[in-house]
Amino acid sequence: MSQDFTEVRIVDNFYQTSSFIPMPVILVSTFSESGMINLGPYSLCFPHIIAGDQQHAMMLIARGSSNTAANIIRTKVCALNFIPDTKKYMKNCVMLGYPGETTEEKMKKSIFTLLPAAPYSKPRNCQAYATHPDIVKEAVQVFLCSWDESFPLQYNKEHMEYHFLLRIDKIIMQRKWRDCLFKGQGFPAMPVDYGYRDNVRFWFARHSPPYAIPIPREKGNTMATVKYACSRFDPAVKWQEDACARLLKVPAIFLNGMIEVVVDAAKEKGISVITPRFVDSLRDKRFDEE
Repeated sequence: MSQDFTEVRIVDNFYQTSSFIPMPVILVSTFSESGMINLGPYSLCFPHIIAGDQQHAMMLIARGSSNTAANIIRTKVCALNFIPDTKKYMKNCVMLGYPGETTEEKMKKSIFTLLPAAPYSKPRNCQAYATHPDIVKEAVQVFLCSWDESFPLQYNKEHMEYHFLLRIDKIIMQRKWRDCLFKGQGFPAMPVDYGYRDNVRFWFARHSPPYAIPIPREKGNTMATVKYACSRFDPAVKWQEDACARLLKVPAIFLNGMIEVVVDAAKEKGISVITPRFVDSLRDKRFDEE
């Protein structure tokens, strides 16, 4: 078989008709006009703003005629539910994504369990609903979002697609996956969507175990690397910058282990902010005598 490149014609829906692009599978929950929860499956939903205080956001591309688009425009809130890789869930997503049905017609076919979002967060947009829509119990993680109307919504005259800039109000996650996330051990089985192809089928790929490639030893730890690792390990425990600096000489392979030792010791003593002195005290044999 020839390894030469050849041109592929770019047509509408190029992400699936003219290319191979792995995408997530997300159920977007919104409030319908009747107040009923609407679940719409989407794959064109990606990180859009990844840095900046309270500025983090996702970009959702939706058909202008969809229930999801109309509901977000009206209520300004939604929840992005990342569901695990189970074939029955993917089949139900395809069923829920069928265009032209009302929320009432569609949700009769849903196999997902809904839970109130109210205990977790309040929307940032004061003009929005008082709470986010219900979340999917089976989800691995959920992003509770508010629509930022300052971003241009309409892409073209035909209103074929809407681009929603969704500010992330809060991320919630099943506890076991939250623990895996911060310890860097274990990954949930997440589906990969390759889109609607050959005019008759949607194509999904199963999750395979991720593999790790360590940072080259000669690169060492930078301050940015250490601060990032410290800040993500346990959100309930904060680190002063000078305390992070105490870990610069720890080999990269042992960094998370050392952070865990410091955080566990801090929590045992009821300390919520780790200072340089506290890190130094852990090296002192007299630590337990204080």
